[in-house]
Amino acid sequence: MNPSNPSNSAQPSRHEQSDVNVSGVVVFAIVLVVVGVLIQGAVWVLYREFVQSASSSGAAEFPLAADAMRRLPPEPRLQVDPRGDMANLRRSQDEVLESYAWIDRNAGIVRIPIDQAMKLIAERGLPTR
Repeated sequence: MNPSNPSNSAQPSRHEQSDVNVSGVVVFAIVLVVVGVLIQGAVWVLYREFVQSASSSGAAEFPLAADAMRRLPPEPRLQVDPRGDMANLRRSQDEVLESYAWIDRNAGIVRIPIDQAMKLIAERGLPTR
């Protein structure tokens, strides 16, 4: 504390009075609220217009679409009995897996039941090169 140094002199603390323009902040807040209310009003009017136009449309936009609703779609169509179709598919697959048949008579290739094939593989092992 050097008494000859003027920077250490005891001066009362003061604040700057030009930092914040209070009237500008208040005007901005008022304008912001007014613009927000105007936008909300415009959105409400637009919503009411959309609801009114959606409820008043009675006729189809595309007259050809009304005729298209009566025609059947092209093949393949949806299944009438999906469970029955699945049962038939599994039945036919089981018949193939559980039966003997010739694949190629000339080459001597046959189809054997899957259980028999698994037993043969377990006994003989897989073919190797």
